[in-house]
Amino acid sequence: MKKTFVGLMLMLLVAGFSYHAMACTNFIFTKGATTDGSVMITYSADSHTLYGELYHWPARDWPAGSMMDVVEWDTGKPLGKIAQVKHTYNVIGNMNENQVAIGETTYGGREELQTQKGAIVDYGALIYVSLQRAKTAREAIAIFGELTEKYGYASEGESFSISDANEAWILEMIGKGEGQLGAVWVAMRIPDGYVCGHANQARITTFPLNDPQNCLYSKDVITFARSKGYFDGKDEEFSFSDTYAPVTFSGARACEARVWAMFNHVNAAMGQYQDYAMGHLSKGKWNYTTNRMPLWIKPDKKLSANDVMNLMRDHYEGTKMDMTNDIGAGPFECPYRWRPMTWKSDSVAYVHERAVSTQQTGFVFVAQSRSWLPDPVGGIFWFGLDDTYTTVFSPMYCGITKVPDAYKVGNGDLLHFSSTSAFWAFNMVANWAYTKYDYMIKDIRPVQQGLEQGYVAETGGIDKKAADLYKKNKQAGITFITDYSVKTGQATIKRWQEMFQYLFVKYMDGNVKKEKDGKFETNPYNMAVMPSQPGYPQWWFKVIANQHGEVVKQIGPAGH
Repeated sequence: MKKTFVGLMLMLLVAGFSYHAMACTNFIFTKGATTDGSVMITYSADSHTLYGELYHWPARDWPAGSMMDVVEWDTGKPLGKIAQVKHTYNVIGNMNENQVAIGETTYGGREELQTQKGAIVDYGALIYVSLQRAKTAREAIAIFGELTEKYGYASEGESFSISDANEAWILEMIGKGEGQLGAVWVAMRIPDGYVCGHANQARITTFPLNDPQNCLYSKDVITFARSKGYFDGKDEEFSFSDTYAPVTFSGARACEARVWAMFNHVNAAMGQYQDYAMGHLSKGKWNYTTNRMPLWIKPDKKLSANDVMNLMRDHYEGTKMDMTNDIGAGPFECPYRWRPMTWKSDSVAYVHERAVSTQQTGFVFVAQSRSWLPDPVGGIFWFGLDDTYTTVFSPMYCGITKVPDAYKVGNGDLLHFSSTSAFWAFNMVANWAYTKYDYMIKDIRPVQQGLEQGYVAETGGIDKKAADLYKKNKQAGITFITDYSVKTGQATIKRWQEMFQYLFVKYMDGNVKKEKDGKFETNPYNMAVMPSQPGYPQWWFKVIANQHGEVVKQIGPAGH
């Protein structure tokens, strides 16, 4: 197999994207919605079998007539070859040197449209081919359309976040099924000053038919639906999502609810849609859902990069779905539920919540694009691994020419532990924290927040120096941001390895070692003092007594 950029990426990732494809979260923030005028999109790639790494494809010139192999992202199956372009751009993760960034969430949609014999381009190829070719978000959208029209679409229904330093778009696409190559799609520009999101449920409903500045779509997006018998109303009444991927209970409760959680944090009026987020749907003509929340909203105040990072950290705290408040959280208020998400008791079906913060995240990013800086300096790809609640977003400038060793592709994998790997460092901290969560998270979060706030503050000076260098000597500017990103990434992992060591020592065997003046406390002879033994909360003891009391009831002197 020829190791083209798509082929190589898929050989590295084939171990696990089949689940990740159905379990991601994207948020979108326009210039007018942010404190510094940057455009930001977020993406958590959530999979129980995805090993998080930071991908890098260097810029390259290609000989005339070059072809590239395309391999299906989810399975590793070779799909075919497509023509290569003359020049491809430098890509760091999901952001290129032009500050174009792309994320995705899979919504599936109508089952009969999910397969297409002879199609070559899947959603993974759309993302990474477009990043290597696009100078702007609009160019990326055009490339999406050109590739699927020429080569077919080999994936289920997808939502994409596509941004550059000036604009942010949401694009939703679904294939045409068997017998006809291609896809139908709609892309809408998020109005300046607004925020948007998607999380495994198609969200674009009706859209303007004659506003190419703000809405682009495939020419047959409505006529194809008519030909299939999905829709027979007026064009202006056509809803993309309600036609190609109608909202169900799970689409609202497990998917739309995550978008609602973000909206609810930034706009005080969003409580009115909590019932919808919990899966209570009203249906109207053509079975369209009539009580949906808006595609985008205006936040009550502008958001900083740190705000956006923290919006990726949510367990529905403060809502009816708060994952820290019910017995499922256990005695230490752990806001996670082990899979499966659905279960039965006495023949009644129930669900565990699917929150933005989840244990199976492979990698997560905040892509920040800034129009007032040279492109390679203006884009920062804030990158983290594993659970968003306990990760640290580390700054990777989009123009860098190498990545930190700790984040590099091939440093360990899901079945082979690496002591120098960022993925394993973050997983060690997160998984240890799950055992005594309400205690350990109080140690983790201040360090996490301190690092991220420090990095955001620090990049202001780095931006200025890098921009000045870049204007005088482009290579000197690129070298400077590369060195900074590599050094900072490695420092992040060193600090997180130290965090694990500290937590392991402090909370070993269910005890909590005492501290004094920033150190573990000792007696006058330099021996550890007796640790605290906090045990369980009283309500948990009551549960044990109610369910197991006759066995554990004390009837004589207790031992040790």
